[in-house]
Amino acid sequence: MEDELKALLQRVGLGLDQILTRKRFLQWQASDALRLNRAAAELEPAHRVFIEKLYEHLADFGQPSAMRSDRAGLTRLKQRQQEYYRRLWSGPYERDYVRDRLLVGLVHQRVGVDLEWYLGAYRLYLSEMLRALVGDDEQHAIYDSLLKIVFFDMILAIDTYSAAQRHALEDSEARLTRALRGSEDGIWEWDVEHDRLHLSERWTAMLAMPAQPSYCSRSWFERVHPDDLPGLREAIADHLNGRSPSLVHEYRVRTERGEYLWVLVRGVAERCELGTLRMAGSQTDISARKAAEDCLRHAARHDALTGLANRLHLEELLKEVQQRPHGRAAALLFVDLDRFKLINDSLGHGAGDQVLVEVAQRLLRCLRPGDHLARFGGDEFVALLGDLACEADAERVAQRMLVALRQPLQLGERTLSVSASIGIAPLQRDGQALNALQAADLALYRAKSAGKDQFALFCDGLHSKAARQLELESALAQALTRREFTLHYQPICRVAGDQPYLVGVEALLRWRFNNQPVAPNEFIPVLEESREIVRVGEWVLREACCQVRRWQLAGQSQLYCAVNLSIRQLQQPGFAALLARVLRETGLPPASLLLEITETLLMQDSELMMGALHEIAALGVRLALDDFGTGYCSLGYLKRYPLHVLKVDRSFIAAAPDDADSVAISRAVIGLGQSLGLAVVAEGVEHPEQVAFLVAEGCQLVQGYWFSRPRPATELQALFDGERCVDGLWRLRPAQPAVA
Repeated sequence: MEDELKALLQRVGLGLDQILTRKRFLQWQASDALRLNRAAAELEPAHRVFIEKLYEHLADFGQPSAMRSDRAGLTRLKQRQQEYYRRLWSGPYERDYVRDRLLVGLVHQRVGVDLEWYLGAYRLYLSEMLRALVGDDEQHAIYDSLLKIVFFDMILAIDTYSAAQRHALEDSEARLTRALRGSEDGIWEWDVEHDRLHLSERWTAMLAMPAQPSYCSRSWFERVHPDDLPGLREAIADHLNGRSPSLVHEYRVRTERGEYLWVLVRGVAERCELGTLRMAGSQTDISARKAAEDCLRHAARHDALTGLANRLHLEELLKEVQQRPHGRAAALLFVDLDRFKLINDSLGHGAGDQVLVEVAQRLLRCLRPGDHLARFGGDEFVALLGDLACEADAERVAQRMLVALRQPLQLGERTLSVSASIGIAPLQRDGQALNALQAADLALYRAKSAGKDQFALFCDGLHSKAARQLELESALAQALTRREFTLHYQPICRVAGDQPYLVGVEALLRWRFNNQPVAPNEFIPVLEESREIVRVGEWVLREACCQVRRWQLAGQSQLYCAVNLSIRQLQQPGFAALLARVLRETGLPPASLLLEITETLLMQDSELMMGALHEIAALGVRLALDDFGTGYCSLGYLKRYPLHVLKVDRSFIAAAPDDADSVAISRAVIGLGQSLGLAVVAEGVEHPEQVAFLVAEGCQLVQGYWFSRPRPATELQALFDGERCVDGLWRLRPAQPAVA
């Protein structure tokens, strides 16, 4: 009651100045207080009489008569009322008087005495006191009537004020109610000290809770998800203890149906006028936002086509596995589909996407519980294998993948064959973390180089090999500018009688890096892969044509030059025009140039390739098929393309004439070329027995170390100048032209 009285004094705002102002308006003087004090004792009996009459009168009315049932309470009430009247007449009329009178009003309000009854009783009191002071005459009756109507008017005025205030309050509450109903937020207020929790209709509807006037905090906290409850309690404690300016926290809360919603709670705590700590705020359903965030987070970390983890998520998983305490082994499998580009190019990217989805499902079925599969990009997949008993387990998983992918894949009415190459790398080597992605990629490259459709293991040498390739690739980009390339020329001879003679030379590229020669089988593949072969190939073509033309003008008029042609050069738009320009600028007759192509180039079998080769042949330049018999070239290609020369690969010549199989293959290739009207050149001749075998089979054009190794142009020039003979095994071309 004391706290409520303090709050009431603050609301009424009755300070000393306000009290004095009211007294002045009522013309209250000190003499007024003295008059009442002198008459106080005389009117004590009148007060007792009035109090009895009052309660007899109240008995005729329903609401106040309810007090009569409590005899003890009624006696106490009469005593307090007697004291009240005594104070009314005796004073003193200072601040404590105001406080006591407000307390009386608060008590009457708490026990349910409405204001109109309170004022009506005052009217009766004034009438009785007037009768006691001046007697019961006509003047008293007139004044009593005036009191009645004045108090009636006062009650009406108070009703007007109260109604207007209630209307304003109801409007305000209605606006608040409409705002709350239109809002997605649930409103709450928590009396922290008394643990009374008040929840708005929206708050309870959000959770499908039954509506109650108040709850306790347990009704709230018991619904919070167990994983989120500590965080919520900590956020509330931080605010209550002044460590945060307000409560702002997201958590999950259980509905009456047992499902969880994500909500955002906001709140602020403050001390109210009664000094109690209260906390109030709102609660918003953010489940839709959380679901959208989850979708975005999933989309950011998963591949849209296959649903697998993407590169970003793979890095997270890899980091998580690598940070685990050392225990069982773990490995990474880098999977790349073989010749997948052919599917996209022939059937379209839509079909390619269907293949990738099926491949992803097949790979997933090969994994063990706890393993992860990610789409790294394009047609590349990465499997993360943890908890391996030994590193050989990774090989078994890789083998299952290869077998699963080899199964025919049905795509509409088409049956496709799919294979893959797989690189395997451990996550750790000698107790140290390994760059597993890089290591597995290097192993994958090794598997592809070995022929595809297989797996390969990472070894330490792959790092040095990759570093060497990068070094070579960087250096090769500058090699032309630095004039580090040279051409060596290997003689091509015709064997007629006992003395072979020179008919042509094959231009072979050589490179010195840091003043050290680099083997062609080491740097030529790097040139091919980096596409630098296009620039270098043009230089080789121009340099070889220029050099052979100089030799022709120096007396070797029928000498021809063979130059190897890369598939990347032939794929360049306008290559035939470039070739024509080189021939025109160097002056070399087109018939003196032989371009050597490989079986791999012919297997492209595209309209572009066919057209380019026919354009070259139309210039008068001859075409040779190099290393015939080592690949998978169809014999049909020999008639489809405009070929002039067939070269027998050195691998068949090396074992002849002792190896029967090599003899049979060589004899078949030579016979095939002759039957098709093609000139046949045998490569890799190193012994006189091989020369005799080839001549006996009708193959007169030969080249190899038996006749000469590839030599710089200056050494051959010395021969042409007659300064010396090369090995004494062959001589220059006779006067009459001898065509290859």
